Amino acid sequence: MANKGNCKAKDCAREAVGKGYCRQHFRLWKAGEMPKARYKTCTFEKCHKQRFRTSSLCQEHFNAKHGKAAAPSAAVPAEAPAA
Repeated sequence: MANKGNCKAKDCAREAVGKGYCRQHFRLWKAGEMPKARYKTCTFEKCHKQRFRTSSLCQEHFNAKHGKAAAPSAAVPAEAPAA
């Protein structure tokens, strides 16, 4: 395996394994907890979920703010009217 160099996180000298980060920082990057996350995260306090549409909130917090119920599950088919 080729040497990928050191982790690009500040003050970290561990070997890089993905996206230039060591295992620990790569895991944090995937969770959206690094300064430059892999996607824009929800602005609600301590929420690191991906933003919903063009909002600054994730789908859960967007629905709560706008008083919308959670979307019905696609796995449950609608009932057919009785004949």
